[in-house]
Parts: sequence; structure tokens; C-alpha cells
Amino acid sequence: MSVDPDSGAARSASAPKAVGRCEEASLGSPQQRRALVALSLVPGLGTGRIRALLAYLTSPVDVWKASRSRLESVPGVGPKVAEAVLTFDGHDIVDRQMRRAKEMGATLLTPWDDAFPERLRQIYDPPAFLWMRGQLTPADARCIAVVGTRRCTDYGRQQACRFGAELTKHGLTVVSGLAYGVDAAAHRGALDAGGRTVAVLGSGLGYVYPASNRPLAEAMTEHGAVLSEYPIDAEPDPRYFPERNRIVSGLTLGTLVVESHAEGGALITARMALEQNREVFAVPGEVTTSASRGTNALIRRGEAKLVSCVDDILDELCLPAMDHETREAAAESVADTLTGDARALYEALGDSPTHLDDLCQEVCCTPSDALVALLQLEFDGHVRQLAGKQFRRT
Repeated sequence: MSVDPDSGAARSASAPKAVGRCEEASLGSPQQRRALVALSLVPGLGTGRIRALLAYLTSPVDVWKASRSRLESVPGVGPKVAEAVLTFDGHDIVDRQMRRAKEMGATLLTPWDDAFPERLRQIYDPPAFLWMRGQLTPADARCIAVVGTRRCTDYGRQQACRFGAELTKHGLTVVSGLAYGVDAAAHRGALDAGGRTVAVLGSGLGYVYPASNRPLAEAMTEHGAVLSEYPIDAEPDPRYFPERNRIVSGLTLGTLVVESHAEGGALITARMALEQNREVFAVPGEVTTSASRGTNALIRRGEAKLVSCVDDILDELCLPAMDHETREAAAESVADTLTGDARALYEALGDSPTHLDDLCQEVCCTPSDALVALLQLEFDGHVRQLAGKQFRRT
């Protein structure tokens, strides 16, 4: 028996499914993507073995068409795993994955897609693929992870929000894990500042955890992306969180640990960042506070650079700070591409939120005309809408 690469169904070797050569040749074809998803569902296969199979057999479809002896010849794939591939009959599960992805507007991001983050390709154990809601842009190549404990103090929450906001003001994307505490604060800080932020989940895209962060995840699909390497409706699992941390650190130029107890996921992320030859930063905390023991220990051991402001990170990474004059020059460049109400409204906006009524009064236009123009500006990434019909430049 072998497996239908299109549906994941077991089929007889004497009745192979007809496959067009042109479709097989394209790694980006729907058939190849379905075959890759099917591989991820084979019990005992795992990301490392999937990468090994693809390295030796070229494409997901070729893996499903391979003989037992060919599969067993791949390093790390013995008789047991080869048997699991050959007898896998999960076509219903594959169909459900693809259907659920379509329902929620999720796309499959594979290593052979141009949009797959280049920095993530460079780590020693990259994901076989990522499910994605939202969109990654070239600007997201400049990103910093901001991580910390779920059991953070008010100080930690404030610092995460501050760094999240300040990083985005300098054109950097904030990456975190959408957990309680520091993660959520960093995401919110980035969004409230009109910036971009990316979440990497320790569950499937259809099971955002914790549930209280689901509105935050939705907002990120408009101003960033939500990523997961797990099946669409996979529930959170303790083993998933350390695994996803390698993606959080792997995406970025460096990882900032805001607050961490003596043990915790943020320290795992920091360790992985060091193993990936990425920079690690830490915000110092009170020596008597449990939530600062991990971050202070990172600094004491020389594993993280002490930072008190975003400029410390920019200096270490040799990234130019975007001062007021630079931001104004960038705003002028955007304004030159606009006309009519859109230009007038954009020029009336600044870094601080302005209410719709005040904008209309300043530029002498109706609320309905202003909303049309503002929504287009938001769609183009020039303006951010906040609660209470307030707007600001990104």
C-alpha cells in the first residue's frame, strides 16, 4: 500500500493516481501543499524527519510515491516510520485541515515560498511549514522578540508595553507568543502604537490560548500575522510551548526578556536565541522580586545585555534610530503619494491619536468622506484606527 499524495488516502500500488507532470513540478502547487500537510499528520514522523525526507526525495509528493526501501534509506527513517508513512490513511483529516484553513482565511507558508522568513530558514530545526493568518511583509525581516513571564508584575507589564510601542516606532516588528502577561502587553503596545506584531502560537490557529487574547489575535491579522506549525485545531500542549519558542527567537534579530522567574519559557527562548547566534537582551528588575530573578540572572551570567530603553537595543544591533526628523521625512514621503481628502487628513494626523470629529473640523470634510479616506489609508498601512473613532499615523 502507498498513500494518495492529493488526499492522504491509502491506495493500492496497482492503481496509482494519475498526476500531471506540471503540477508535480511546482512545489507551490495545491497538491504539494496537501501532501506536506498529510506528512505532518503521520504519527511519529515529526518535523526533523519530514525535513530529512524532503532533502532526499525532493518534494512531498515524491515522499508519498516512494517505495519502502527508498523510505528506509533516508537517515533517521527506519522500518517503523516507513511503515507509518506507507499505511497512513488520514485523508479525512487532511481534508478537514484544508477546509478549516479556508474557513478562517489561513494560508500555508512553506520553506519554498518567497514569503517564508529567511532568518527562520537559517536555524538548525526550522518548521516544515507554518499556518498563517494575516500577512508577513518584507518589513517584518526587522523584528525583535519581546518575551517574559505570564505571572508578571505591573512593572513588567508596563515595560513590555513600552518596549513594544517604542520598537515599532523605529520600524521594527514585535514578535511574541500571545501568552498572558508580558507577551500580551508587548503585542498590545505595538498595536496601540500603530505598528506591526507577529504571534507564534503553542496551539493551532483555530484554538487561540488563552481565550481572552482572541480579540488581540484578530487585531494582529490586520496588522501583522499569527503563526503556528501545529494542526489547525490543535489544543495547547505543554510540549508545544518550548517547541514554538525556537520559532519566536528564530524569526528575530534578537530577543528581549522583560521579566522572568528563575525558571520559565522566556528563559528557554533566551537559550534558544543564544544557540541560534542571536542577540539576547534583558530588562533589569528589583533584586527582591521573584519575577526578576531570571532576567537578573541572565545579565549576571553575561548571557543577556542589560537594556533600559530601545536605543540600547538599536545600538547593539547597529540599527539606525528613527528620530523625529527621520519620522517627519518619512511622513512627507507618504504625503507626496496622496491627493485630496486622503492627503489633507494624513497631514492633519500625528503620532498622538486624534478624534474623527476634530479631523473633520480641521480639514473641512464630512465624517462619511473622512471615514472612506481614513479606511483606505489604514488599509495601505499609513494610518492606525484606535478605539473611540480616534486615528494616528503609523
